[in-house]
Amino acid sequence: QVQLAESGGGLVQAGDSLRLSCAASGRTFSNYAMGWFRQAPGKERESVAAINWGGSSTYYTDSVKGRFTISRDNAKNTVYLQMNSLKLEDTAVYYCAGSLRTLRRLWELGVGGIDYWGKGTLVTVSS
Repeated sequence: QVQLAESGGGLVQAGDSLRLSCAASGRTFSNYAMGWFRQAPGKERESVAAINWGGSSTYYTDSVKGRFTISRDNAKNTVYLQMNSLKLEDTAVYYCAGSLRTLRRLWELGVGGIDYWGKGTLVTVSS
């Protein structure tokens, strides 16, 4: 089992920055590809960014490319999502997720490729 706990969400204005953190406990964190997903009201959960076990490869959904950065610190069992130039449409509950699959496979499968989920943290972007 892996337990994931997100933090760092909140209310910000459009154009602001926010950094989400996800602390992992349980099984060896470095064995997992990690991802951030989000779910806006009335919409399906979607993948936002993902990173491989070593932190050398990343994927991003098109809408956040150039604005968001995913990173991880395996010594601290933590994965981060730095979000810059936030837009109204970034408003959502953000979920941290872990997968034993490869990064590519995690990205291909999306929600279906996740083995462990955090409970989520709300990010609200206002105008």
